[in-house]
Order: sequence, then structure tokens, then C-alpha cells
Amino acid sequence: MRVLVVEDEKKTASFVRKALQSEGFAVDVCGNGDDALTAVAGTLFDGIVLDIMLPGRDGLSVLRQLREGGNKTPVLLLSARGSVNERVEGLNAGADDYLPKPFVIAELVARVRALGRRGGEVKSTLLRLADLTLDTVSHRAERGGKTFELTAREFRLLEFLMRTPGRICGRMSIIEKVWDYDFDPGTNLVDVYVKRLREKIDDDFEPKLLHTVRGIGYVLKEAP
Repeated sequence: MRVLVVEDEKKTASFVRKALQSEGFAVDVCGNGDDALTAVAGTLFDGIVLDIMLPGRDGLSVLRQLREGGNKTPVLLLSARGSVNERVEGLNAGADDYLPKPFVIAELVARVRALGRRGGEVKSTLLRLADLTLDTVSHRAERGGKTFELTAREFRLLEFLMRTPGRICGRMSIIEKVWDYDFDPGTNLVDVYVKRLREKIDDDFEPKLLHTVRGIGYVLKEAP
């Protein structure tokens, strides 16, 4: 599961992130509502942990905008205010669950797992670009009738790029989404894996799909 945690309290955000990562989740973190909307626009998440009290655009505003835009990603609301009226307001705005602060981390993890089960039907399991397909359940990649064997990391890289077709993905963005690092390891790790992936999905085919944008990153698209 890939989860977005929207929390402006850095200690709380770090605590939640580490707890979820230790349970096998891939976790992105942002500290305000505008960044949350930007993150959701560029990445498909399995669940969102959303604090109501955020600087600027609050959590309920973010939630309403997501739902009005047709985004059905399951959302767990967090708030230090546990009044019944606020819970009702959050659920009416489209939240799937509500957890008041302070919370026990084991309960938060359990509720996030439940979000994943609830949203299981929302996320597409068959991705397609031109004649390239990726089945995210069987991990089967195919192009032009040829099936590719992908390593776990190559699969995550291809899935990330296929879920954001036409969008230029920088090295740091790829490192965060595919390796779950929040720092640049200072190696050519991304370039090596992109090269391996390109050899499999592009070398024997036309048109080329995986393109390098010099000085910026990589993009998966039909047009050069």
C-alpha cells in the first residue's frame, strides 16, 4: 500500500511515517493542504491519513475538493478535537474513517490497513500505454506479445511511471516513490534501473516509450 500522510506537526508526521513503513507501507508525507492536493494529482495512493487542523487550507477543505473532483481514495481523518459534530462533518464530507488525537499507533496502522481493503476496487490493476501493459496483481509486463521478467524494483519503477504517463519524474521523486528514501543516496541508482527497464520495454520496439529529459528526469509517453 502507498499512503499519503498529511500532517503539519513534524514529530507526529515522522512518528506515523516510521510506524507505517515498519509495517511494510510506502509512505509519502506533506505538511499542508495545497501540497496534499498536488501530491494526489501526481500519484495514485491507496489511502490518505489527513489531519483536519492544517495551516492554510484545512483538512476538510482538502477532502471536499478531492471528492468534488471525483477522487475516491479512502481517507482517515485525524484531529485533536474529538467532538461529535466534527466527526459528523468529516464523514459527511466524504471521509471513510475518523481517529481523534492522541491515538495509539497500533490502532492507526490497523485503520490504515482497513482503508486499503476498502479501496481495493478503486485502484486499477491493469495499466496500459500504447502496446505496453502491466498487470499489478500478477506482476506480468508485456509488449507486442512479448512477456518480460521484472525484478521487484523494476516492477515498482515501471508501475510508478505507468501511473503517471506523460509526467516528467525527477530522480528524487523516483527515489522517494520506488525506494522509499527521503534522501538522495548520491549514486546513479535511478539511472541504472531506468537503463535496465528501457532495455526490456523499448530496445526491440517502436515507438520508444521511456524518454530522458536532460537535467530533469524521465517520462513514459508515446510521443518523443
